[in-house]
Amino acid sequence: MADEFAKGFGILMTAGLGWMIIAGWYQTPSFSGAQLFGERPSDPGVYAELALTLGDALFWFAVFGALAFWLVIPAGRKLRAEIESRSG
Repeated sequence: MADEFAKGFGILMTAGLGWMIIAGWYQTPSFSGAQLFGERPSDPGVYAELALTLGDALFWFAVFGALAFWLVIPAGRKLRAEIESRSG
């Protein structure tokens, strides 16, 4: 179980850091206003749009990746062990 926690934590930290960097560059209009969740630029260039898309992907990868390793995989293993113990 410790390896699933470490994998989920690694995904959460690295993808979360990538998202925070991109959101800090493109979605923080000022230090006194909304930070990291500010409005997207109104007319981004090609590279800015690519970075914002990558940032959105990193955000959701951090959320679902951590949940997969912390909840889904351990629950699946317990379910499989329960099914095997009842059939055997």
